[in-house]
Amino acid sequence: MFRQFVDDDLGCASYLIGDPEAGEAVVVDPAYAIEQYVEAAAEDGVRIVRVLETHTHADHVSGHGRFALEHGVPVSIYPAAEPGYPFEPLEDGQVIAVGARRIRVVHTPGHRPEHCAFVVDEHAVLTGDSLFVGDAARPDLAVEPREGAYDLFHSLHRLVELPDATDVFPGHVAGSLCGADMSPAHRSTIGAERRTNRALAFQDEDTFVDESASVTTPRPPTTARVVDLNRGPFIGAQPALEELEGPGAVTVLDVRPAEAHADGHLPGAISVPLSDSSFATKAGFLLELGEPVSLHASSREEAELAARGLWSVALFDIAGYFVDAEATERSQVVEVRELERLLEEGSVQVLDVREKTERDGGYIPGTLHIPYRLLRACGGDGLDPERPVVTICESGARAGVAASVLAAAGLDARPVLHGGINDWTGPTVEFRRCGS
Repeated sequence: MFRQFVDDDLGCASYLIGDPEAGEAVVVDPAYAIEQYVEAAAEDGVRIVRVLETHTHADHVSGHGRFALEHGVPVSIYPAAEPGYPFEPLEDGQVIAVGARRIRVVHTPGHRPEHCAFVVDEHAVLTGDSLFVGDAARPDLAVEPREGAYDLFHSLHRLVELPDATDVFPGHVAGSLCGADMSPAHRSTIGAERRTNRALAFQDEDTFVDESASVTTPRPPTTARVVDLNRGPFIGAQPALEELEGPGAVTVLDVRPAEAHADGHLPGAISVPLSDSSFATKAGFLLELGEPVSLHASSREEAELAARGLWSVALFDIAGYFVDAEATERSQVVEVRELERLLEEGSVQVLDVREKTERDGGYIPGTLHIPYRLLRACGGDGLDPERPVVTICESGARAGVAASVLAAAGLDARPVLHGGINDWTGPTVEFRRCGS
């Protein structure tokens, strides 16, 4: 029995490995929402007897505490993690028996000093946050980037000593901030990665370190808090989500589709649609830790899924949710084809809310630039409060979020929701290439 679970929102992968004849299984890198593993184990007739952690996660709250508190399951991790909870230490080369199955521990520091990979029956390897499909992990989340990169270089080369036919099951896929060029593929082989993985193309240690240490992917502000929680005392389940009669005196997080928010929302509400990709990551960039929020949702189911996403990144302060609300504000949506006329008229200011690396690849002349994730902190500094602001990104998702943040700050903000920079056909597009 071998099951892979992928959280498409965060790009995280976890695993359930067991022997139905022996009735035992282990779960590797569990998400905070452990119900999925418990249900799967019941379906396969196995009992989860241990949690294996490849490392202390920085991007999501682990479910190991819930397994320990709710099911009495022990947790195993490499001692360099220095956990503040009871644990069974892993050792390099140790073999863990799960019925007839054998899981060999391979210490692979780099992403974090305690990181380990797990070789299953000598046919597959769970690489965690070391080797991804198409890329390797970032080395800057626990130690100085160059120090982490040196360790990662040697860990990667230790992994590719495995036979070419060995299946590779990573801890992350595209959508995670733990690597830049990850593939959306959920599996690969050592041989395929040896031939195509950009991180394995560097045979020279110093060149690899120079490249890997120059990390530009933004680090979510929840990172330190998530690490502290995952290293500290076990965290149990959160209380059931409560339905509210109204928003109350807290921040309103509107998790409905962007079009619904534009059609009508509460004053000051921040729009982060659950239906868009990277919901939890976006919310983590915008909300402050400990900031109480109420969820404006289309249904209880939508609210519960949103709460699950927020809990996964340590945003636990949810007052409840509401469905019906007197939506007194609307957002004027701008189409891409309207932008050229608006820019020529000078009647609006256009704000590009993508990341700098994206803008460096091409942008609309005359536009301003602030990444969406920084807008709530800066309050739209540098924007003219007397002129409407049109927000634009690559496809529309971040533009909607940005417009809601600016509107909450009192600006007239109008998102390009349907399309973005990639759909711009104006003849005056300029491209600024890296190195030019």
